[in-house]
Amino acid sequence: MRVVSIGGRAVGAGDAPLVVAELSCNHLQDIRLAEDTIRAAADAGADGVKLQTYTPDTMTLDSDAEQFVIGQGTIWDGQRLYDLYQEAYTPWDWHGPLMELAKSLGMLCFSTPFDLSAADFLETLDVPAYKIASFEITDVGLIEHVASKGKPVVMSTGIAELADIEEALAACQRGGNDDVVLLKCTSAYPATAAEMNLRTIPDMAERFGVPVGLSDHTTGSAAAVAATALGAVMIEKHLILDRSLGGPDAPFSMEPAEFAAMAADVRAAHAAVGEPTYELTERQRASRAFSRSLFVAEDVAAGEEFTERNVRSVRPGLGMHPRHLPEVLGKRAARDIEKGEPVKADMLQDPAGPSGSGHPRPRS
Repeated sequence: MRVVSIGGRAVGAGDAPLVVAELSCNHLQDIRLAEDTIRAAADAGADGVKLQTYTPDTMTLDSDAEQFVIGQGTIWDGQRLYDLYQEAYTPWDWHGPLMELAKSLGMLCFSTPFDLSAADFLETLDVPAYKIASFEITDVGLIEHVASKGKPVVMSTGIAELADIEEALAACQRGGNDDVVLLKCTSAYPATAAEMNLRTIPDMAERFGVPVGLSDHTTGSAAAVAATALGAVMIEKHLILDRSLGGPDAPFSMEPAEFAAMAADVRAAHAAVGEPTYELTERQRASRAFSRSLFVAEDVAAGEEFTERNVRSVRPGLGMHPRHLPEVLGKRAARDIEKGEPVKADMLQDPAGPSGSGHPRPRS
């Protein structure tokens, strides 16, 4: 699989997923709220922050016609597209200060351009990568233009069929760019667990030979953790300071404490997956002392026969391996043995006994 470098971070190299906080419209047109959300992202353990770069006029037409009114069973039904984007967009003059703030907090900051002018504007800010939103994955002209900037391209696939992904990747190649990260995404807001089909992540990685992550619109962290276990290299999740603030994306955005827990769980899941191995860790090897082994369960006199009553497989693992129990039973004790002694090979008398009689010595 190709490794893609985003701002010096090697995505797809086997490290824990890049955890990205999506600001989207959760600033509610208040730059101080935007700044506070970025600070909260840093405190919550985000590796990066993502913005969105558009205006209502670059997204749609200012029209009251039926086709420009949302009505597909979404949380925004009844709103005009133009009004929704007017409410949600991030003013372009905020981009520079917000990116500088994120950088000062040790985070990457990049954005989603929704048209050619937005991509050209972001290039003046020297962004480390570009994001293609799910609904723009069919805009091959935009993708080719973005790819031509020579920066990594992260593409969400929320409305894409297989042919759409193939065409989008071809557009990147026409733009001279193979540094692509695909994000498995379900464009439902919020998405349910049953809609996620996360097994697509390793399939996409194998099919296309590129790193694959998750753009997650579910309301919890389960999908992000499961995606990490399936090899996701990036987790993108909406962040809001407080869902009670409202806004178009509030219902499927995480609050800072939730985001922090998710980020920690994602990194723990990545560490837990590890590599295929049957070698024991040092701690596992130490724990073998508590495995089962053969112990004398009651006092046994020299020459007395070992039986299922006086020899048992118990913890800890200081005696002979339990596999040897059939060999021990029926043998005779080479000496007096106290209850609780681990069975050792030198406790077993030669079948003929020390005097060749095979009879036990009397107890003292």
